[in-house]
Amino acid sequence: MRCASRTLFPCFFAAAFLVANSLFAQVAPEPSSARGSASATVPTPRKDLNSRLAHEQLVEKAKKGGIDLYFLGDSITRRWGCSDPQWAPMLENWKKNFFGWNAGNFGWGADCIQNILWRIQNGELEGVNPKVIVILAGTNNVGRNPGGDAKIADIVHGIKALIATCQQKAPGAKIIITGIFPRNDSMAVLPEIQQINNKIAQSADGDRILYLNVNDKLSGPDGVLIDGMTVDKLHPSVQGYQIWADGLRPILIKLLGEPAKADHAPAPTGDPQATHPAVGS
Repeated sequence: MRCASRTLFPCFFAAAFLVANSLFAQVAPEPSSARGSASATVPTPRKDLNSRLAHEQLVEKAKKGGIDLYFLGDSITRRWGCSDPQWAPMLENWKKNFFGWNAGNFGWGADCIQNILWRIQNGELEGVNPKVIVILAGTNNVGRNPGGDAKIADIVHGIKALIATCQQKAPGAKIIITGIFPRNDSMAVLPEIQQINNKIAQSADGDRILYLNVNDKLSGPDGVLIDGMTVDKLHPSVQGYQIWADGLRPILIKLLGEPAKADHAPAPTGDPQATHPAVGS
């Protein structure tokens, strides 16, 4: 954006709007129509430029190798291990918990299951061969409005498709499915989240596929989140992420051993909007 001196004032507000819009995009999911197919089982790419650039970043990260512990998901996963400055406390928590296990974060904000499915079918898991894959996906498919049995079944089938693709791309990996976290931006969907979690738990065989649910430590029996567990009734705070890490740790020690003193995972990636001049222009 070029601003002559006489137009500096309006350009200042235009620039401020772009920055605010960039930050909002990391919090608010796109409408389902913008993310493509309404079915969680149909691999669907995100069409916005920022998501395409993020995918390219993650493919390059995958090519670098050195990843033994692979995290896959949406913004809940992404914020834990990205380089965006606003999530720096989450990254510090990530390093504290996973340094020495060569952990790579492959989350992307606002993704539905079908978008995650497309990403791992198009380069983000190619040749990585991690020892463990941790999946947390589905809250964007759940959304804020109940959808009944058909929606529940579609989400469960979508998560099973993620598992199957991970097994195909990384046949030697153990897979840890994490139950969808409670969300209090809409209490009406809590029963559906519980039903989905009950069904995906049945996919675990205790060997190649494991299931982890930490919701009883994030919320009370009524699904109301414990104070301080999230930053916005959906995304975890550092305290919330630590609950997830505490649940993962004994499983990871069993599967990977104690963390090493060195770490060989690629560096975390950041939001392309923050550095790419073409995005948002």
